Amino acid sequence: MQETVIVTGGAGYIGSHVCKALHQRGIQPVTVDDLSTGNEWAVKWGPLHVANIADGAALRQILRQYQATAVLHFAAHSQVGESVVDPLKYHRNNVGGTVSLAEAMLDCGVGKLVFSSTCAVYGMPDRTPITEEAARRPVNPYGQSKLSAENALIDIAATGKLSVAMLRYFNAAGADPDLEIGEAHEPESHLIPLAIRAATGQLARFRLFGTDYPTPDGTCQRDYIHVNDLASAHLAALDFLANNSGAHGFNLGTGTAISVREVLSAVEQATGRTVPTAEVERRAGDPPILFAANAKARQALNWQPQHSDIVSIVRSAAAWDEIYRARLQPPLIKRA
Repeated sequence: MQETVIVTGGAGYIGSHVCKALHQRGIQPVTVDDLSTGNEWAVKWGPLHVANIADGAALRQILRQYQATAVLHFAAHSQVGESVVDPLKYHRNNVGGTVSLAEAMLDCGVGKLVFSSTCAVYGMPDRTPITEEAARRPVNPYGQSKLSAENALIDIAATGKLSVAMLRYFNAAGADPDLEIGEAHEPESHLIPLAIRAATGQLARFRLFGTDYPTPDGTCQRDYIHVNDLASAHLAALDFLANNSGAHGFNLGTGTAISVREVLSAVEQATGRTVPTAEVERRAGDPPILFAANAKARQALNWQPQHSDIVSIVRSAAAWDEIYRARLQPPLIKRA
């Protein structure tokens, strides 16, 4: 009988890439998504159940129907700015929804959970690269909600009834090399797709927030990790949980800091076009440098990034953008 896992948020950007990786491994992914931000067209490798993770009865029915062996949990709100405006929405879904899911899993005897977390739980770290031992001090409601969800899962795991891998992503980017799926947010807020849209005329200009940071070129540096490398880490985490109980946190990044100007250069190389840029003031709270120490994931999960040099990431994102514009969306031209 084919192994089946439940993927909450499997219609989203990262979740859909993980579903493809599971299918390629021979595991059936069953997506549970309310489609509030996910895309039905992205569910290609297993059944879709349209449901919210707060619906415990629906979760229990799905877990039992498919005799799931594990859950991969991506369903969450993830916009920092929105979380400041509407923190209740974030705590209700990201914390309450995670607790609802954990309750359903315990009731159905499903004991393995891979949790989609974020480097935002660290807030403004004292030093880089950021290790898993760094203090978790979020600076916005989004990060706070993810930290609260982590702490709830840690407490539940301490009972011995649930084993959890908490994967703290840095900057997810890029697209499926086969161009079957990719990043598709509206409105878009991520740096790489925004730079691509500016280069291809969908945006009048790319806004560059701050050029006076204490970095070599004056712009922020971040750690960009290809979405396929994130997907492979989730499969490695499932393997890890087969032999390890308790709750375990892992940073998923490359360990390399890339500046905004370096990203813009990669976009220009990939598209053959200039990125029109407007330099504006720093955003409040943006740290100069954030990047991961990933030795723990490399060692414990036997995982390492394979596709995450910035040129490869941007090339895949630019190729997907062309497909996305041509096949899935009307023109996205906006003027700013």
